[in-house]
Amino acid sequence: MKELLRESQKRLESEKNIWIASVRPDGRPHLVPVWFASHAGNLFVCIEPGSVKSRNIRQNTRVVLALEDGSSPVICEGAAAPAPEPWPSAVVVLFQQKYDWDITTETRYTQLLAITPAKWLTW
Repeated sequence: MKELLRESQKRLESEKNIWIASVRPDGRPHLVPVWFASHAGNLFVCIEPGSVKSRNIRQNTRVVLALEDGSSPVICEGAAAPAPEPWPSAVVVLFQQKYDWDITTETRYTQLLAITPAKWLTW
């Protein structure tokens, strides 16, 4: 797998939003922006368990994520899976620092997904 340049890694640490695309059961794409954290080579997102993206990922774990800036793309193709509990403390801290958001006390976005990259695209 292609290694990310330090510049791209820094953007994953600092940028606030990332777009996540999942696939509906009928094959149509579903694309939405989400908050995220980057840790230990994976991306993490908190979502609603009953959301369209959650239902899609239960059927098909393949996802694509992309930072908002289309002039300098950072795109991740990978697989999403629920993060096992207890959630990694480093990830909890990253969400707290980045968004002032305690994901452990959240009552709506209660599903933490870990995205394992299969391929990075940048240019």
